[in-house]
Amino acid sequence: MIPFTKAHACGNDFLIITEDAAQGYDKAELAQRLCERNTSIGADGIAFFEWTGEANNSGGRIRLYNTDGSVAEISGNGTRCVAAWMAEELNAQAGDELSIETDAGVRICAIDDFRDSDNGGPTVLVTTDMDVPEYEETTVELADGTVIEGVFVDMGNPHFVILLDTPESEGFSIEGRPWEEVGEEICFHPDFPEQTNVEFVRMLGSRAEPLNQVALRIYERGVGPTTSSGTGTSAAGTAMIAVYGAVSPLEVAAPGGVQTVEWNGPGEHLYLTGPAMLICRGEAW
Repeated sequence: MIPFTKAHACGNDFLIITEDAAQGYDKAELAQRLCERNTSIGADGIAFFEWTGEANNSGGRIRLYNTDGSVAEISGNGTRCVAAWMAEELNAQAGDELSIETDAGVRICAIDDFRDSDNGGPTVLVTTDMDVPEYEETTVELADGTVIEGVFVDMGNPHFVILLDTPESEGFSIEGRPWEEVGEEICFHPDFPEQTNVEFVRMLGSRAEPLNQVALRIYERGVGPTTSSGTGTSAAGTAMIAVYGAVSPLEVAAPGGVQTVEWNGPGEHLYLTGPAMLICRGEAW
């Protein structure tokens, strides 16, 4: 039996399994099997965790596997879920910092607050130092010849961010095509040999006012459409602040909830704040 904890950050859900518990298993196969929503536990991915003993035992390392068995360099929401789990394991207090090593480098998670949840399960508000984003304006040509302007953002993993300037009545569609369909095509586009996450962003409020709120839809590499993404929110915030005139702090609303991006511009570290909830513990075959 494999002990696990399930957690979610704005609906983006993960299983947390220690490396010791996963010893002897093929992690890719395990992720595909346990993340299946109809025949197993269900999740967007698995964070395999081990304590590193750094920073007075407040340090750990994770390797993240997507639901399709592929490895993700980092997940902002997954890292935050692990921080919430670590906080409970360590009986952490507001103001404590946790160090989490990922395949994209170390991320420092500051515990801001502990909150009761209407749905049960402890909820932790976390601010994560997401490191320094890199970005570049670029275009992608779809198979039908449509050219999509966007911003490629490196958050330790790849993102292609698209700002929609069509009427709100058209939702998040592009040229009459559902965003999910366009997102899938861009994700697997030859321009991105290792695939890419895709974000669709719509401004909220009057453009005459300071732009500090946007809405987001996410097509996640290795998963598909998701309710939220920490790195996707960070990438969208980067593109909006650097290229499209948004201001920091920027509220980014995805279907699963709102996260806040604070970033002072190129060369500076970006900080992402949002909740994470521990849902349940159990054992899997």
